[in-house]
Amino acid sequence: GAFQKKGHSARVLSPEEAEKLAKDQVLVSEFKQLKLEKEAQKNWDLFYKRNSTNFFKDRHWTTREFQELKACREFADQKLTILEAGCGVGNCLFPLLEEDMNIFAYACDFSPRAVEYVKKNALYSTERCKVFQCDLTKDDLLDNIPAESVDVVTLIFVLSAIHPDKMHLVLRNIYKVLKPGKCVLFRDYGLYDHAMLRFKSGSKLGENFYVRQDGTRSYFFTEELLSQLFKAEGYEQVVNEYVQRETVNRKEDLRVPRVFLQSKFQKP
Repeated sequence: GAFQKKGHSARVLSPEEAEKLAKDQVLVSEFKQLKLEKEAQKNWDLFYKRNSTNFFKDRHWTTREFQELKACREFADQKLTILEAGCGVGNCLFPLLEEDMNIFAYACDFSPRAVEYVKKNALYSTERCKVFQCDLTKDDLLDNIPAESVDVVTLIFVLSAIHPDKMHLVLRNIYKVLKPGKCVLFRDYGLYDHAMLRFKSGSKLGENFYVRQDGTRSYFFTEELLSQLFKAEGYEQVVNEYVQRETVNRKEDLRVPRVFLQSKFQKP
């Protein structure tokens, strides 16, 4: 079982959780931090080498959660052009293309290996999607996508993997290919999500920023920070709220608090 609530208040920690986070103040050395930044692509490539296409489940929830994919059409079978920024192995992309025949998708990922997996998928067709490798913090999207040609950008569990100092570069890059009046649909880890509380001591890179054992990194967003990031790059906020879910495992009597930010920002 699970319950879900949406809203603007952050999750309240238990006294034990608060104490654990307060104690964990030692940051990973600057030398190691620079090494992680330099090897970010390699670490994600190795992640996909180990897990191939098996790690993430296909995300059939996307259209349910983001009714905007339907709502942003002026008429029922209007063709939409979307960009999935950070497509991984296509867990979001392919369910979407299957469900909606009137979508053309651009999709890109940091990991060359992930891009290869997408191209090998039986559902991959160059008539319906264009997939390319891209470091969103430095490779210009305009090399692959015409300016102001995209109706919807999905940014789902992507920004959290990027160094906080470079997040604005991703939003600036996306802004150039988005049509005026159109939106970025965002979902990512929120502050005090269960994953944040599970990091062992010695994993902390900065405020709300951690490294996993495999070298990949994860940031946990507050509503305020996300809002500032988007607004600073010229976007207008439409929706920005925490989604708190509690997943209950009755057999083991475990309650797992999940916290995500689900948001929608528009280019004026």
